[in-house]
Amino acid sequence: MSEFRVNSITNQDGSAGPQVCGVSTFSGKSGVQIPSGSSDFRRQDGGGRGRGLVAGGYSPSVINTIEKIEIATLGDATDFGDLSYGRLMKDVACSSTTRALFGGGYIVGSGDSNAIDFVTISSGGGANDFGNLNVATLRDGGKACNSTRGIWASGQIVPLGTINTIQFVTMATTGDASDFGDLTKDRRDAYGVQNSTRAVFAGQETKIPADAVVNILDFITMATTGNAQDFGDMFEAGNVTASGSSSTRGINAGGGENGNSNTISFITIATKGNAENFGDLTQSMSQGSGTSSLVRFIRAGGRTPSLVDVIDFVTIATTGNATDFGDIATARRQLAGASDAHGGLAQ
Repeated sequence: MSEFRVNSITNQDGSAGPQVCGVSTFSGKSGVQIPSGSSDFRRQDGGGRGRGLVAGGYSPSVINTIEKIEIATLGDATDFGDLSYGRLMKDVACSSTTRALFGGGYIVGSGDSNAIDFVTISSGGGANDFGNLNVATLRDGGKACNSTRGIWASGQIVPLGTINTIQFVTMATTGDASDFGDLTKDRRDAYGVQNSTRAVFAGQETKIPADAVVNILDFITMATTGNAQDFGDMFEAGNVTASGSSSTRGINAGGGENGNSNTISFITIATKGNAENFGDLTQSMSQGSGTSSLVRFIRAGGRTPSLVDVIDFVTIATTGNATDFGDIATARRQLAGASDAHGGLAQ
């Protein structure tokens, strides 16, 4: 074995000891722990993870704007860039620690979209082409994601009605979506929450019979493929308009059987069971967007029925009513939310 000995450490010219500025001292036996893990967990601009994005929507025509917020702070959203084209998104954005994917949507006057756009969350700018969903006329889907997979479930095909399709992509690559399996019942707007292994989809409506609301919660294991299984029942049947999660709890907010609602409900994702009451949004609304960090759930936009620019938030680990966070730049409905720090991402 080689032997390495150091008798002294000096400054550059050898005239004195080392000159170290800004020294931090500590006591104890634990030593210094050097940061570890993938650089994916640190933002390229030097900040920590916790950036949220909201994209697309209708105000009163379709728009392509993407805005960003820093979830740990309070304040208004600021410009990030643009989607490849404007469309109604209905909260169908999947995200990893680095990328946000915006899949499908509806273009008023032109019909449904199967396009998947992606952006790098730590940067700004326009979206890039990722591939296509495997249901060419999908609209009104739901989403869930972990650090590897982006998953879309449910939807509406005009004029045939609602579907039970689940499809997925690997977010670090590009390409078209693949079949995953089926939900327990065909429906549209099956809003998803997730931890790193499990996704749970809530509600909403089935078109056969016409506009029948459902209170379904069902779940999948994201690393596998296969059909969803029953999880429990929603707290309030019908429409959910915003969702987000920590690694423990899933939050659903707004909507309701009669359209607008201020209800916030929650589930414990690792167990099965019915949703419970969490508190109230700052206003009754529908067609908003949700995203989250591990600490906060954020709801942005929607309609009351007037278009809404308000962002509000709750602390996921507690229960209680939402508090004002700030505003998005353009009041709109049917937009999509994503973040680089939600409960589906490994810590």
